[in-house]
Amino acid sequence: MLQYILFAAGFFLLIKGAELLIKGATRIARNYHVSDIVIGLTIVSLGTSLPELIINLFASFKGNAPIAIGNIFGSNVANVLLILGLSAVFNPLPLKKNTIYSEIPFAIIAALLVGFLANAAFSDTESHLIIDRADGVILLFFFMMFMLYIFKIARKEDEPQKGSEILGNNLKKPAFYVLLGMIMLFFGGEWVVTGASKIARDVGLSQDFIGLTVVAIGTSLPELVTSVIAAKKKSVDIAVGNVIGSNIFNLLWVLGISALIKPLPFDVINNIDILVMVFSTAIIILVLGLDRKTRINRLSGLIFVCLYIAYLYYLFVRG
Repeated sequence: MLQYILFAAGFFLLIKGAELLIKGATRIARNYHVSDIVIGLTIVSLGTSLPELIINLFASFKGNAPIAIGNIFGSNVANVLLILGLSAVFNPLPLKKNTIYSEIPFAIIAALLVGFLANAAFSDTESHLIIDRADGVILLFFFMMFMLYIFKIARKEDEPQKGSEILGNNLKKPAFYVLLGMIMLFFGGEWVVTGASKIARDVGLSQDFIGLTVVAIGTSLPELVTSVIAAKKKSVDIAVGNVIGSNIFNLLWVLGISALIKPLPFDVINNIDILVMVFSTAIIILVLGLDRKTRINRLSGLIFVCLYIAYLYYLFVRG
């Protein structure tokens, strides 16, 4: 019973820890005149991906590859179909050209790259498929390329705010937020991974299923809260950019670091989840083409949510 309580408490610590870390880091960044767009594209996106990173670090160290891989794949599908879908239901989401022609294709390429690297051992049997350390290096290289793209776009679209407030000695409070957030993320990740493994054993479900559903949805909660609130406030760039950016970070940054720590055995059935990731991202372009205002409208958002429910049903039957 204690493991179940710690599992729930772990999610709370992950969400609150990420929130505090983003809050503190944002205040510190503004103190040094970092522009809002750079803060949004880096700190916010990286911050909402921290729960996935922490879960994967613990899962990698403990040899729970199904949870590590399922967490990333499941989170990315949830980010698009569930989170973008719900955000669009609250308020239609028009997309910028950069997002349509650069960031969405990059997210698709990242998913295909992971699939290629995982299946690259063509001469081996299915049981020997793996995302090894060399693959992790490749993923992190492409992540660096994406970060360079972000800063290039940021320099074109915005300049640092010269009139931003100087916090001076008040940096102690934001620094405390960052430290406390990191501690909460550490213990939250430990408890969620331990609890997820025990739940899988007790209920008789695979760790792959738990990773793709319970853990994935839980670690996507920061993206859900951020994007839905942003959509309500009509901050569309944050709502969409947060989701697409987090998906790219999850595949290239989180999975890359996880593979560097310990090679991740890859189950051939996870190729279906990769295809679902690619489809869920590509369908964004399709619905934009069907809307005259180039946006994800409320009907499309509802369809996204229904597709996600169908995916969960498939996982339940599979798991």
